[in-house]
Amino acid sequence: MPKPFSLARVSILPLMLVLLSGCNMVVMSPSGDIATQQRDLIVISTILMLVIIIPVIAMTLYFAWHYRQSNTAAKYDPEWHHSTGLEVAIWSAPLAIIIALGAITWVSTHKLDPYRPLERLDAARPVTEEMKPITVEVVALDWKWLFFYPDYGIATVNEMAAPVDVPINFKLTASSVMNSFYVPALAGMIYTMPGMETKLHAVINRQGEYEGLSSNYSGDGFSHMRFKFHGLDQAGFDAWIARVKQNGTALNRDAYLKLEKPSAKEPVRYYATVDDGLYEAVLNMCVREGQMCMKDMMHIDMTGGAGKESHENKAKLEHDNRHAKDEAPAATFPETGNPARSEEPAEGVEENPATMNHDAHQSH
Repeated sequence: MPKPFSLARVSILPLMLVLLSGCNMVVMSPSGDIATQQRDLIVISTILMLVIIIPVIAMTLYFAWHYRQSNTAAKYDPEWHHSTGLEVAIWSAPLAIIIALGAITWVSTHKLDPYRPLERLDAARPVTEEMKPITVEVVALDWKWLFFYPDYGIATVNEMAAPVDVPINFKLTASSVMNSFYVPALAGMIYTMPGMETKLHAVINRQGEYEGLSSNYSGDGFSHMRFKFHGLDQAGFDAWIARVKQNGTALNRDAYLKLEKPSAKEPVRYYATVDDGLYEAVLNMCVREGQMCMKDMMHIDMTGGAGKESHENKAKLEHDNRHAKDEAPAATFPETGNPARSEEPAEGVEENPATMNHDAHQSH
């Protein structure tokens, strides 16, 4: 009679297969050429490793069965200790696999470098000089995505679009903490960091609506930091641009500073106009009035510093806690009951005049 555990395991197997049949394995079925090449790299690497793994597993099972105690026909030779042919076979095959994997990884690491401009739209179509790419400037906010389209003078929140078979040049940064931009159907993930700019080159080859997300934990609203990426034909993309301009508002520095404040589950927003240089100000962390831009600060450092006169720049360099108006409270509250850094005597502690005079003398 079968064991109850075995029956339960066998009965749940069809249910698991049914549930898995509805999964969208977007990483293994991408819609962009860069993501397709990355998928192929995963498949090739897996097959090369299985060339070794499968024979090893098969031989392990075979030896365990063939040399079992009950098999008296198996040859037993306790004096055997070496075989040159067997040693060559055991070591040459893994060495060949390692060399092949190393060569593929070396080539792919350079070929799929996110900073490298695209050389092809897909395996059959190279990128020509006549193909004009579109530029998308991405800002990771807490916890939403802001997209600038400098060629069109618009911006959007939690929604972006691109025409099919047109190279996309991404420029990416962040407003506060480190994050990671990821559209699985389009290309691999790329980090976004405040005060720095990363780049990504990609292309979408099929029309559709795709999921974009943050793949780097960044705080409370991280799990809802998602957006829609639309792959459209040229007519559809032009219509999308027109809809943003028709329904959008103005994105100036004051509007950006309000948008920058942490919030989760933000709806899609359209901005028909964008202040000149706003993305550069976000990148250089000088959107707020009176702040010194990072590029100016780095220029001062490069020239050897500003000397004693630089004390006037202190307020301009306060990039951390830039929304705080008052002094931050202490991390812990003293057990005495008095506020932190208080000059009042501790509650319940009697003061010793001799000690007070000694402390006063020391401070003097």
